[in-house]
Amino acid sequence: MGLQQGQGQGQVGRDPNLNAYLDQVQVKLLQCHAQLVQEDKIVSSNAIKMRFLGEDKVSRTLMDLIEYHNGNMVHVLKPGTMKNYYTTEKYLKRFLKSNFKQEDIHLKQLNYRFILDLEHYLRKCTDKKKRLCLSNNGVMKHLERFKKMVNLAVKLEWVSKNPFDRFQLKFNKFDRVFLTHRELRLIEETEFKQYRLQHVKDCFVFSCYTGLSYVDVKELTWDKIAKGIDDRNWIYTKREKTDELVKIPILPQAWEILEKYRDYPTHNGLLPICSNQKVNTYLKEIAGACGIHKNITFHVARHTFATTVMLSNGVPIETVSKLLGHTKLSTTQIYARVVESKISEDIGNLLMRFKERENHRAFEKKERKGRQGVRSKDPKSYHNLTAHGS
Repeated sequence: MGLQQGQGQGQVGRDPNLNAYLDQVQVKLLQCHAQLVQEDKIVSSNAIKMRFLGEDKVSRTLMDLIEYHNGNMVHVLKPGTMKNYYTTEKYLKRFLKSNFKQEDIHLKQLNYRFILDLEHYLRKCTDKKKRLCLSNNGVMKHLERFKKMVNLAVKLEWVSKNPFDRFQLKFNKFDRVFLTHRELRLIEETEFKQYRLQHVKDCFVFSCYTGLSYVDVKELTWDKIAKGIDDRNWIYTKREKTDELVKIPILPQAWEILEKYRDYPTHNGLLPICSNQKVNTYLKEIAGACGIHKNITFHVARHTFATTVMLSNGVPIETVSKLLGHTKLSTTQIYARVVESKISEDIGNLLMRFKERENHRAFEKKERKGRQGVRSKDPKSYHNLTAHGS
C-alpha cells in the first residue's frame, strides 16, 4: 500500500508521529476554511494560513478599549461626564496593578470573575486617612461606566462574550434632599453681612425659583433672557449636562435677584457665583446660621424648585419635567415620590384638624343640651302663676 499525499516516510518505513501530526494540521486547515466561509469572509490560501497561525485577529487589550472609547467620546460627551470616565480609568489601572501585578490585560481575559473582583476592590478602596472612598452607588457608577465600554467592545467584535451579561448593577434608592416652604423662607429672610455668604445665598435662592443647575446659573447671560408668549421675562437656555433646550418663566423672586445684581461687576455671567466647591462649603454655613439641619449643596436648590416651588403647588409633573430639562418623565417622577410623603403628612394634619372640629362641635352640642335642661326643670309662665294665686 502506497503513501497518501502529504504523508511522510522516515528512513525506515513510515513515520507514524509525523503522519498523525500532518493529519491534525489538515483537519485544522479545513476548520479554518469552514470558519471563513461561515463568517462570510474572503477565502484565500493566505487567509486560511493567517487564520491557522492566529494572525488574522489582533488581540485587543483593556487599555486599547479605554483609549478608543475616551478618544471618541471626548467629542460627544460633556467635560464633566468625561472627567468621570477618566476617574473610572484610574481605578481600573489601580485594580490591574493590585490584582494582576501588570498594567494591561487582553480583553479575552475579561470574565464574570473579573467583574466581581473589580467590585470587591472598589468597595475596599480607601484614602490616605484609611476612609472608604466610594459608597455603594459610587461603586455602581464606576461599574456602569465600565459596562458601557465593554458593550462597545462587543459591538466592535473585540470580544465574543460580554462578562456583564450575568452581573446586575444594584443602586440604593434615596429620596432627594429639598427645602420645605419654611426652610426656604428662612434662608430668603436671613441677611448676611459677609458678601461671600450673601452672594451664595442669593444665587442659591435664584436657583430655587428657576431650577437651574450650578453650571447653568454660572453661564447665564442677558442674551438668554427674552419676553415669552405671555409678555413676561423667560430664560431660554440649553442645559450644559444634556444639551436639552429649556424655557423657564422667571418668577418674581428670581427676577428681584437679577435686578439686584444688574450693575454688579461679575466675571462672565449675571450673578456673582464662585467655584462649586466654595459654594457648597458656604451653603453649609448658611444652613447652620438658619438652623437648618440638612446636608445642603447647590443642587438641593434644583430639587427644591421641583418639589416645594412646583409640585407642592399643584404644577403638573409634565410641566415640571419640561422646566427641568429632563429627557425622560421617569427622572422627574423621583421628585413626585418625595412630594407624596409631603402630601401624606399634610393629609394627616388635615385629618387632625377635622377631628378637632368634631370634638369642638360635640362639646358645643353638649353645652347647648345642658343649658336647655336647666331651663326645662321649673318652667314658670304667667298663666301658671295666676292660676296658683287664685
